[in-house]
Amino acid sequence: MSWLNRLPRSPSGLARAAAGLAPVLIGAALLGGSAPARAHHAFAAEYDAEQPFDLSGVVIKARWVNPHSWLYVAVPATDGTVTQWGFEFGAPNVLARKGLTKADLQPGTRVHVRGYRSKNGGHWGYSVTLTLGDGRTFQTGGAQDSPPPPKAGSGAAAGTSGAAQG
Repeated sequence: MSWLNRLPRSPSGLARAAAGLAPVLIGAALLGGSAPARAHHAFAAEYDAEQPFDLSGVVIKARWVNPHSWLYVAVPATDGTVTQWGFEFGAPNVLARKGLTKADLQPGTRVHVRGYRSKNGGHWGYSVTLTLGDGRTFQTGGAQDSPPPPKAGSGAAAGTSGAAQG
């Protein structure tokens, strides 16, 4: 029990010991609090870098919400059928800093989206770039572990129902 002998015996000694420990505890709390944020933004947990898509369609709706915005698009196939796709974007404030606003994505707006399909093969994916009908292009994703934008024409072809090609 020699460590007990080293403890301060006066109230002022305890205060000095606590003051010296405070920066360590604050630092640990800050570092420990950042781990869930990194895990939350993992591209690889939900999306497949081996399944790029390159799709065009018409906006159905845009959800400008934190932590990720979503764009829903009607994508026509060559046979005339239409499939609704959902695309995950970055946070609204990040998109706004890049010049993209919800007003740019009104229902009926023509868009071209490139990114990566969900691992479950559903009609949703991670958008890396968005091109509007007026030609403006925006980076819409920014996950640290996401691959670069797929090359034009790779994966699911524009104007299809989004069936993965391979």
